[in-house]
Amino acid sequence: MKTQLNRVVLVTGAAQGIGRSIAETYAAQGATVIAADKEPFAPEQTTAMQTDLRDPQEIERMFRKIREQFGRLDVLINNAGVSVWKSPYELSVGEWDDILNLNLRGTFLCAREAARLMKVGGGGKIINMCSTRALMSEPNTEAYAASKGGILALTHALAVSLGPDRIQVNAISPGWIETGDYSQLREEDHTQHPSGRVGRPADIANACIYLTDPANDFITGANLVIDGGMTRKMIYLE
Repeated sequence: MKTQLNRVVLVTGAAQGIGRSIAETYAAQGATVIAADKEPFAPEQTTAMQTDLRDPQEIERMFRKIREQFGRLDVLINNAGVSVWKSPYELSVGEWDDILNLNLRGTFLCAREAARLMKVGGGGKIINMCSTRALMSEPNTEAYAASKGGILALTHALAVSLGPDRIQVNAISPGWIETGDYSQLREEDHTQHPSGRVGRPADIANACIYLTDPANDFITGANLVIDGGMTRKMIYLE
């Protein structure tokens, strides 16, 4: 069933990886897709809007264009994000601010501006791309983990605030989603997952389609962990 037909969908961070897969999946289902990214690239059958989400003024300009060109917005996928793997002893204030400004502040500002359009249109769906690093960590990921933990809390706060306007807000927390050459993965990369394989971008895109199905208006404030079961697996050193 092509549930996204005739809907206007904004995907941020859409030039590559998970964001590109999400944009292509919605377009294939008949949605009008706006692909926002700092890079001047957009998947086929989408409308490119080159935007640096670190800049609040650029975000405002993007949503003015959406209002002028399309008149409404039905779905927002807040996917854009960056990280720096660096010791907390060495992480600079500038690096911290850059990650938080894009990942967390950018997510909030896009959600707020999208909600303004959705409220007028009678409702909508927002998905904030989180991470299993909001729940568990590797060394030297403090800024990224903090931004994703903030997104998780932001999601349930927005779900409560925007519920009266018929806007559902959910998060997706991907685990290992391989965006490079899948064929180069080792057998042990796959078998360490209870699912038996490493994830693909399409796994996240399919989850977005599910959460934004118009029939799923009872799901809000949720965090859907898609990690092949890794966060449920107890690991001991032998």
